[in-house]
Amino acid sequence: MKVLKFGAVWCLGCLLMRPRWLEIEKELPWLVTEYHDVDKEPELESKYRLTDYPAFIFLDKNDREFQRMYGEIDKKVLKEFCEKNRNQ
Repeated sequence: MKVLKFGAVWCLGCLLMRPRWLEIEKELPWLVTEYHDVDKEPELESKYRLTDYPAFIFLDKNDREFQRMYGEIDKKVLKEFCEKNRNQ
């Protein structure tokens, strides 16, 4: 499983989510993540049809999207979701 994380420096929710993800990534070292700043990569907004920030797109082993989440998400919820879908 891979998580594409989208945000921007002006997005308060994005700034709040950054330390949560850092903790999750330390606790789940097998998790693959990529962060993309939409101001630096504006083409991704239309490519992924993003409607809000922060945005998190979960990809399976074949790089196909199987889940999408937006906004400030509780660390426990995210971690449990990642653990449950580890073999996707």
